Amino acid sequence: MATNTNSNDNIQQVRQDCAQKLTSISGQVPQLSAFVGLDGFVDEILHVVDKRENVDSFQRIPSITKFAERIAAAAGRSTNFELVRKLTKLGGNGPIMANALAAFGIKVTYLGALGWPNMDPVFNEFTKRAEVHTMADPGHTDALEFDDGKLLCGKLTPLNEVNWANIQERFGKEKFAQNFNSANLVGFVNWTMLPYMSEIWEHMQAELCPHLQGPRRFLFVDLCDPEKRSRNDITKALDLILSFNRYFDVILGLNEKEAFEVAAVLNLAPQPHTKEGVTLLAGEIQKCLPVQTVVVHPVAYAVACSAGVTDLVDGPFCEKPFITTGAGDHFNAGFCLGKLLGLSNAMSLVTGVSTSGFYVRSAKSPTVQDLAGLMTNWPSK
Repeated sequence: MATNTNSNDNIQQVRQDCAQKLTSISGQVPQLSAFVGLDGFVDEILHVVDKRENVDSFQRIPSITKFAERIAAAAGRSTNFELVRKLTKLGGNGPIMANALAAFGIKVTYLGALGWPNMDPVFNEFTKRAEVHTMADPGHTDALEFDDGKLLCGKLTPLNEVNWANIQERFGKEKFAQNFNSANLVGFVNWTMLPYMSEIWEHMQAELCPHLQGPRRFLFVDLCDPEKRSRNDITKALDLILSFNRYFDVILGLNEKEAFEVAAVLNLAPQPHTKEGVTLLAGEIQKCLPVQTVVVHPVAYAVACSAGVTDLVDGPFCEKPFITTGAGDHFNAGFCLGKLLGLSNAMSLVTGVSTSGFYVRSAKSPTVQDLAGLMTNWPSK
């Protein structure tokens, strides 16, 4: 397996070349289309109070480690935690990724759990950017954010309504097939939290895929933290993802935790949580599950492997992010943008880390011009 790691000088040149390329071909972006689904959440971004100074001011618990220590100290005694809402926003892997794709200027059609029969107002801005359809009520996430990560506490019962019968009844099989058959990028994400996603994929492969015509297009899949699902369920999902590769150029997106969980299900040899270990793991996953591209995005860098060749790119790591919930979905949108524009894996990784880097600093989805600007003026921290 070949590995393309980049020296600082080389990656600076890759960023500059990528910025120039994006600027020169940005006119192609509005001609691209994406069909994405199928989840939906209302996200409350929360901080946990450590010490309250007055009614307007408090210090938050800075890390998951400190929070865990506080919880452990309460065993056998009980305690309480004050949660302060930072903002309420649209959530779910699908809406966040689709919203980011739409911010680039891609024509996006979204189908998901955004409110039934009426859409939740939190998605109103999303409808101004994309063609948005709903088929079920959204889940709800309490996202406790810390400097070293986040804890996502989800209420998922409404997502049981996301199934093939409701897709046909509330959206329409013909309309679904039309989008599935024509979009340059098809994306189905958050498999873990959608209990009927594998069944939906089975119907798609049996009823829609055999009728596909024309050139191969991209299919992006994100499992979304499959730890709670059984080994048999994960194995079945991976088999279905590989089966899609007969019809699409499949991109399997994984964060670092998900990559190690998938590797365990595939019985791959353990690797250390280092750049070298993650790079090797991405190649081994792609070898064992030969989709077109396997991409793994830890917090500070990202790795992509296609046909046994692996690229690694550092991101614009931010010690004090304004927001982290949705960073991975923005990475996925940026990486897919690069692939849609025909960029190399290395450049697509740059578009991915730049998209997430812009978002965590601003809580806003970047435009293509924003990406080119960030690549040209790369932040030092």
